[in-house]
Amino acid sequence: MSEGASGTSSGASKPPEATGVDLARVALRAAKEQARARGAAAQQKKQARRGGGLRSGARSDGRDPLALGSAINRLITERGWETPAAVGGVMGRWPQIVGDDLANHCVPLRYDDDPDARVLTVSCDSTAWATQLRLLAPQLVARLNADLGQGTVRMIKVVGPGGPERRFGPLRAPGSKGPGDTYG
Repeated sequence: MSEGASGTSSGASKPPEATGVDLARVALRAAKEQARARGAAAQQKKQARRGGGLRSGARSDGRDPLALGSAINRLITERGWETPAAVGGVMGRWPQIVGDDLANHCVPLRYDDDPDARVLTVSCDSTAWATQLRLLAPQLVARLNADLGQGTVRMIKVVGPGGPERRFGPLRAPGSKGPGDTYG
């Protein structure tokens, strides 16, 4: 008997084997998880057929209708268009900003919103007005930055009137730049 007693005490203890009740609990748990997964999949299918499954409730959420101005402001903010939109507003209010005399002869063309440049290009209808605008450029930049925010416009590029269009025709020499070709 001492041999049997010493053999059982010195051996490693085995985990208790699962009985019928334990096996039934494990099987029931697995069946519940599978049913839950099937139910969730079926619910997702129904929601996909109905168009999403999110339902409107008493509380506001991101799907509620907005006023047009609020929707536009939200879109401008989400896309990061604050500066271009503000400059576009300046282009619409150009006569109020620069005065009627200057606005009658100078028109803003474009705004380069590259952080390194931030240049407003303005076209003038004569060289005299282009010269006048170049002289007024520092004051105009200060006025625009006061209206739009500091650093929005760093420089004003003034473009004078362009020359006549180049005409290419059968009587032109290939590579010719036109009448200015002989002066230089």
